Parts: sequence; C-alpha cells; structure tokens
Amino acid sequence: MAGRDNWDTENVMSSLPLIFTTPRRGQPPRHLADLSAEQRAAAVTELGEKPLRARQLSRHYFARLNVDAATMTDIPQRSRAALTAGLLPPLLTEVRTVSCDDGATRKSLWRAHDGTRLESVVMRYPDRATVCVSSQAGCGMACPFCATGQGGLRRNLSTAEIAEQVRAAAAIVRDGGLGPPGRLSNVVFMGMGEPLANYRRTMDAVRRICDPVPQGFGISQRSVTVSTVGLVPAMRQLAGEGLSVTLAVSLHAPDDELRDDLVPVNTRWKVAEVLDAARHYADRTGRRVSVEYALIRDVNDQPWRAELLGRLLHQALGPLVHVNAIPLNPTPGSKWDASPKAAEREFVRRVVAAGVPCTVRDTRGREIAAACGQLAATDG
Repeated sequence: MAGRDNWDTENVMSSLPLIFTTPRRGQPPRHLADLSAEQRAAAVTELGEKPLRARQLSRHYFARLNVDAATMTDIPQRSRAALTAGLLPPLLTEVRTVSCDDGATRKSLWRAHDGTRLESVVMRYPDRATVCVSSQAGCGMACPFCATGQGGLRRNLSTAEIAEQVRAAAAIVRDGGLGPPGRLSNVVFMGMGEPLANYRRTMDAVRRICDPVPQGFGISQRSVTVSTVGLVPAMRQLAGEGLSVTLAVSLHAPDDELRDDLVPVNTRWKVAEVLDAARHYADRTGRRVSVEYALIRDVNDQPWRAELLGRLLHQALGPLVHVNAIPLNPTPGSKWDASPKAAEREFVRRVVAAGVPCTVRDTRGREIAAACGQLAATDG
C-alpha cells in the first residue's frame, strides 16, 4: 500500500472541533408527531376532548397531510382550534424554494419557531419520489469537504420537525409539485446533520415515518435510509432497534491516515471499528449496508485506495455491502474538485474487481446547492 500521497494537508484538516453535545436551546412546541398513539390519546384528554380525537387528528396529519383546522370537518368546530393549537402547532415556515432538473428536484429552506434554519430536498424519479431530510440544524462532525459540517452545529431537530419535512414533501408529490401527482416512497436521512448524534429523535421519527396510517405515514422501513459518519456505539444500538432500514456509512477513505483528516470522527472510531459495527448491523438485520464514498480529485481516488476499499469491504461484509461512489459536489470556497471521469471509472472498476458492487450515484441538485454535502441553510 502506498504511503501518504503528495497533496496539501492544509486543504484537508478541519479547523472545527467535533461536537457531540448539542447546544441547549428552547424546545419546539409539543406536536402530534412527537407523541406515541397512547400519548396522543392522553394529550387530547388533557385538552378536555374525547380520546378518539387523537385518531382523527392523526388521520388528518399522516394520511391527508393536512394541518388546516378549517378543513377538519369530522371534528366539531368548537374543538378544532384548541386541538390544532395544542397538537398541531406550526413548526416550520418555508422561507424559500428553488428547483432544478426541469422541476423534478426541489430544495426548501425552512425557519423553525426559534429562527433556526434548515433545508430539505425532494426529488422525483420515474419510479419513485424521495425526500432527503435534515436531522439537525447544521452538523457537529466537521468534515472539511462538506458545507454543512463546516457550518457547525446549531441544534438537534425534534421528532416532529423531522416528520414535518416528510409531510411537506409528501404533500408536494401528491399535489403534482414535481410532475404528475404521485406518492412519496422513500426517505433518506442524508440532509443536514448526523442522524445518530440525534439518536432518540431520529429513531422516533423513523417510527412515525413507517408506522401504518393513521399512526404514521406508512412508508416501508426498507425505503428509509439512515446515514452516519461512523458513530460506532450508536450503529450497534441501531442494530438492536428491530428496524429494517438501510444503514449508509459515509466512509470516504479506506485508510485511517486519510480518514482521520476527511472524517474527523475517525480519530475516535477507526475504519476497522466502523466496518465491524456495520457487519453487526448487517448480521442482525439481514440488510445490505450502503457505503458512501465522495470521490475527490487526487485526495482519495487513487487506484490503490480503490483496491484497499474493495478488499476491506469484501472481508468485512461479504455480499452485504454496496458502494455508492459520489462525484464530489462543489461547496463555496473549497479548493477541491470531483475526480476526473477516467479516474472515477477506474476506481469503480477496481472496487468491483474486488468483489464489491459499486455504482456512481446520480447527482441531483448540484446547481441549486441541493446535492450531498451542499446543504447550508443560508439566505444566499
């Protein structure tokens, strides 16, 4: 294996610290999506209403994607204002929306109750519609090639703030906002933040997404992807949740020397530990793990790194792994660029030759800063 390549370390090292403890800020108001079915029934009872109102409200929110009290005609008019104020308070206000890909990709900038800003992206494909949601406002993982990571962490999002991104996306797809009317089919936790650093709220959001209507949105667990940069204890905890979501590991380098720089959490949990935790998840769930690998020109795209990546993944995960090679998406002020197409093709060829499936991800939304690593929630 080659040693450290001839590239400028100053371009790689992040000046930001890792942040695992989110800043304490005011909690968003209580919302229906924060609560279990039993808690919803108790909450409406506290408001002086019959428990059945909880199911009615849940049907409006999760099935009809509706938060407008005036249209909830199955609920007595005298009760609507109190119920919606108490359990369906406005959480996210859309500040701006931009589209590309002939209207098939749409990015929304949201403002939360405390002024915190976050972004989500919904994408329409011929065979599916996917929303990429944020789990945190900002990110504390400090990856230097990612705009979100370089912006720092502002706070965790609540379960309902995550669910509200899904509801809004589902309504857009249903109403034909991205083309012919359809149904939201996939949810990926690949927006702003490290989902496993906001573990309990992320898990609760997954359950709201996947619980049958009207308790949740009724999206298949197998159509939900939760990403991580490699928080090993949380990965192992996820394996015990009884879920069959896809685990996506943002690896970006197969060797500790480089990954320490590209993914600073690697200074705490090394590549071998991350892959061992990924294997544990695959063994417990039977689900194939997705490995994300951003190809950066002359930084991590060398042929020997492709061979090392393929060999390590084949040894650690056997057939239960797939590599998504991602052309690096440009971010403001970055000195780095995506690998040339020839280097990209050779990298993929060598990973496949090691017995590991590897494909290049279709990059959506680059021109509106909506692609992987570009979300920054700015007003620009």
